[in-house]
Amino acid sequence: MNADLARERSNATFDPEVITALLDGGKEKTARRRQLEALVARDPTGVFSNDDNAYLHRKDRHVRALAKFVRLVELCRSHGIGSEPGADGEITKSADFPTLMAAVADDIPTALHWVMFVPNIRSLCDDEQQAEWLPMCRDWKMIGCYAQTELGHGSNIRALETTATFLPESKGGDKGGSWIINSPSLTSSKFWPGTLGRTANHAMVIAQLIDGDGKHRGIHNFLVPLRSMDDHTLLPGVITGDIGPKIGLNNYDNGFARFDNVKIPRRNMAMRFAQVDEQGKYTKASMSDATSKISYITMMLVRAFIVNEAGKNLAQACTVSIRYSAVRRQGFDESSRRELQILDYRQQQHRLLPHLCESYCFFFTGKKLLDHLFSIENRIVSGSDDVLKTEVADLHASSSALKSFTTTVAADGIEDCRKACGGHGFLQASGLPELACTYLQNPTVEGDNQMLPQQVVKVLLKLVTAVQSGDADAIGQYKRCDSRYLIPSLKSILGGDNAEECRATNEETMTDIATLLAAYRHRAARLLVGVAAQIQEAVSEGAAMQKAWNDALIQMARVSRAHAMYLLLDNFATSLEDERQSKAGSQLGPNEIEVMTDLARLFGLYWLEREIGDFLEDGYLSSEQAGWVRSGVLKMLDNIRPNAVALVDARDFSDFRLKSALGRYDGNVYPEIMKTAKKDPLNQTEPGPGYEEHLKRLIVGGVGAFTGTQSRL
Repeated sequence: MNADLARERSNATFDPEVITALLDGGKEKTARRRQLEALVARDPTGVFSNDDNAYLHRKDRHVRALAKFVRLVELCRSHGIGSEPGADGEITKSADFPTLMAAVADDIPTALHWVMFVPNIRSLCDDEQQAEWLPMCRDWKMIGCYAQTELGHGSNIRALETTATFLPESKGGDKGGSWIINSPSLTSSKFWPGTLGRTANHAMVIAQLIDGDGKHRGIHNFLVPLRSMDDHTLLPGVITGDIGPKIGLNNYDNGFARFDNVKIPRRNMAMRFAQVDEQGKYTKASMSDATSKISYITMMLVRAFIVNEAGKNLAQACTVSIRYSAVRRQGFDESSRRELQILDYRQQQHRLLPHLCESYCFFFTGKKLLDHLFSIENRIVSGSDDVLKTEVADLHASSSALKSFTTTVAADGIEDCRKACGGHGFLQASGLPELACTYLQNPTVEGDNQMLPQQVVKVLLKLVTAVQSGDADAIGQYKRCDSRYLIPSLKSILGGDNAEECRATNEETMTDIATLLAAYRHRAARLLVGVAAQIQEAVSEGAAMQKAWNDALIQMARVSRAHAMYLLLDNFATSLEDERQSKAGSQLGPNEIEVMTDLARLFGLYWLEREIGDFLEDGYLSSEQAGWVRSGVLKMLDNIRPNAVALVDARDFSDFRLKSALGRYDGNVYPEIMKTAKKDPLNQTEPGPGYEEHLKRLIVGGVGAFTGTQSRL
């Protein structure tokens, strides 16, 4: 064990195991997670090893990732995972499955099968279709992907070009009619869907439906066979392939697909909410209010999971960089003539500790967001009629704002952590380059982060209208909404009394959570009112609504960030307060609550300092108070520094999962770096590869020898 890391752990003021249990949901769940992780890490086949990942060609990594998943399925079946009540034999429905996937610590090409393909069958296909297809999905006979994005179109799904044209039996269709799936142009090629290129044998294809009367009915979902389930060969009219190397996620076969008049059965259209009969007549079921809400919530769940994962990914980067910063020494303490730990440099603390607090902050909000979504879903399914559309729309705004902010911060933060490791952070062996590049998809998928703020503001502007009108009934609909926090500040600002200002009287009160929350609430409300006024003024001066909206997009992004930051700080603080007040007994002791509260304070102070202009702009903060914010950040860095290593230890990432020479639990960084360097294929022969063919000609053959002046071209 490295002496520096051992000393850091002995100096901690709290027990990391206590926080680990909180993060896992209890000691029993921690024990179960560790048991499942050991099942993977100690598997006797050795197939789960990630030791040689950096030295493998992309094709070899893809093949090995497939081998890992097949072995994981074998382990699940042999250990009864998926046989629990409610799982119906499907391993992906087991509560253990996400833990096992995290334990593999590698990207699995089949992921889109259970992330998007199967959920689409469950939510959009009727009972008869589900009865036919879900058992094949459960048994891994049918492996699917979700094929929406095209070469020329992404999130603008109304512009997708792939067509599904009804062909009646009388004109060559199969019995009961068929669909002809066609790619009419190069830009209509499906492009980017994960699992599509080489792995999937079916795709849920999003296409423009053309009914039996030749009428376009908009986009619908169609189950299209791609490959034979006997020998995996491409079916007639289908062309698929991998799109090539990417920045990250190169185990995945993100694919392209072209369809040349591919015929599929009429019943391969998802028919829960829309149907086409044997004559090609189109009908659409009138969705109940409850069904509409459930569909909306299903879409939001993906973003909520992304928010939840943002904290985990950032926490892994923090674990590597903070442990390494405790081991790495540079510069001298003039009094002792000993080299300094780089974690003792204030600049290094300012680079890393805010990311540490963000990783914890994201955890509490991700958990609350998922709990909120599941709670609303359960209320609807149970027949409750008290779920208002306002509540569902508000949750859409929250999930959109949080997805945009957390993934941006996590992506930037992982790269900050890599840079903070200096030259060794540039090594693949550090684990950080792959983590950073793999994570980079998240600011784009499920809504580009630059576009999501529009959806946030569109919802929040309705609250401004309600408060402005003084409609008590309309305001009352927000009683269970995240955005209800805005109402007091909106009333103050729209009322024109300008009574809101920061009440901090010294540095200590400036660091109070209540003070910070009040500042974030005011900022969010003020920016929101500003966007509303900007749009209203532009329209009143004759601008078209589309132009007024377009001109306000930059301000909308500021509103979305402000909304996300308030929710993050509030959820963190509320979660800690719930722990304090828990009648069943807090999982955390006073020491754990104290250090976690310091993390919450640092989050609030750090981002307030970074965006101080928003708080000074209308005089909410004074210049003196702004100074207290800066000194408050330094104070929180001092408070957290002794616990930094213990706080990353509490996340309990095994060395197997971290895949990092720099982030090892034992701190034996330098022997591990040399060990991984020696494994490189370049080092396996003497002389090295290329010597006989090329370098020998230069050194021995004399092709580079100067022989006197020659005539020039």
